[in-house]
Amino acid sequence: QVQLVESGGGLVQPGGSLRLSCAAPGSIFRLYTMGWYRQAPGKQRELVAHISSGGSTYYEDSLKDRITISKDNAKNTVSLQMNSLKPEDTAVYYCNARWRSEVYWGQGTQVTVSS
Repeated sequence: QVQLVESGGGLVQPGGSLRLSCAAPGSIFRLYTMGWYRQAPGKQRELVAHISSGGSTYYEDSLKDRITISKDNAKNTVSLQMNSLKPEDTAVYYCNARWRSEVYWGQGTQVTVSS
C-alpha cells in the first residue's frame, strides 16, 4: 500500500500563510504527477494544483495568484505554499499521486483560516 504523508496544516489567521508538505515513496515520486486537492465541508473535493514528474505545474485558476507547488527531489516531497489565506480556504487538503489509472491519496490535513 502506497503511503502519502501530509504535514503542515493548522489554524491560521486571514491573510496568513501556510506550507503543506507531502512525503511519498521514491518510486512514486519520480514517476507520478503529484497534486493537492481540498474538500470543504459540504462541498466536493477539488483540485488545487499539481506538478508532473518533469516539473510542469498546473494551478486552479482562482488560486494561482496565492499558491505555489514545488518538489524536492532529494527528499521525495511535494509542497504547497499558500499565501494571503482566506476563510474560504478552510478545508481538508489531500495529497494525491496519479499515473495513468493509478491514483493514491494521503489521509488529509486540516487547514482552518479564522480569526
